[in-house]
Amino acid sequence: MNANEKTLSLFTTRVRQMILQYQEMKQENDGLYEMVDEQNAKIKELEAQLEQAKQNYNSLKMARMIQVSNVDMDVAKKKLSKLIRDVNKCITLLSGK
Repeated sequence: MNANEKTLSLFTTRVRQMILQYQEMKQENDGLYEMVDEQNAKIKELEAQLEQAKQNYNSLKMARMIQVSNVDMDVAKKKLSKLIRDVNKCITLLSGK
């Protein structure tokens, strides 16, 4: 083999090595892109779950406020009923004289 043939053989070997390395890197890169896509999908799913949890929390807060209002309303009704009974007693006492 002369010097040109050796150089050409060495060049061919290096090109093949670079092609193999390129293919390996391309596979690794494709795998990484796939992982990124999976992570982005997971993030979107978790964001949707978080938004749903926030909506549920707000609904529960509203229900709690309504429940408290109903309790307050029941207490007010009882107080009003007692006042009406007291007024009726007073009317009865005044009418009896």
